[in-house]
Formats: sequence, C-alpha cells, structure tokens
Amino acid sequence: MGALVPAQLPAADRGSLRIADRVIAKIAAHAAGEVLSGAPGAELVPKEAEPHASVSVRKGPRNAARLRLTLELGYPADIGSVCGLVRRHVTSRVEALTGMEVPEVAVEVERLHSAAARRKGEGRVQ
Repeated sequence: MGALVPAQLPAADRGSLRIADRVIAKIAAHAAGEVLSGAPGAELVPKEAEPHASVSVRKGPRNAARLRLTLELGYPADIGSVCGLVRRHVTSRVEALTGMEVPEVAVEVERLHSAAARRKGEGRVQ
C-alpha cells in the first residue's frame, strides 16, 4: 500500500509533454482549412492553395503559441468577416487540442481568386 498510483503523483513527477512547433502549425493550418472549405467563394480557390501556418511558442508556466496564417480567398467575400471566423476557429482548435494559450493569430491574405479572373484567364481583375 506504500506505492503511489500514477493519478496520485504530482504533475511534475508524472512527466511532461512537448508538442513540436511544426505539429502546432499543422493543427492551425488544418483548422483554417475547416473554416475556409465552407467560406463564400471557396469554390474559386484552387485545391492546392491550402492554408499555411507558422508558429512561435513562448515557454513559461503556461506555454503560449503565437500563430501566423497565410491563406487564399475567393472574391468577392467579406474578407474581414472570413478572417475573423478563421481566427476564432483556429484559436479554439489549437487551445483544445494542445492545451496551450493562443493570444495571437495573425492572418495574411496572400491572394484573392475571382470568377471574373477565371473567365478572362487572367490573374487579376480590372
């Protein structure tokens, strides 16, 4: 009866878990893709234009992950609203799956895809 079962050990004695930055970035990119698949104009964005994420993790008593997402959107769309949805969903998913705080999600829209450009065969709308 003298031996402690794992649930009775203090957290520091049970070990620790380190999640690689690239794993956090993959989780964030996947979460952004979940939102973007249903966003207005999603059908205009090529399938190979998947969101890309980078992350910097601040070590401390509670690890915090600062995320940067690069994505492409269909146009016309309410860009601010779509980016807000992406930000909220990515924050929620990363926090739930990693247990880390996510104080910042920066979203960069790299390219807009429009039906007009597709019809003209051009890369930009005039």
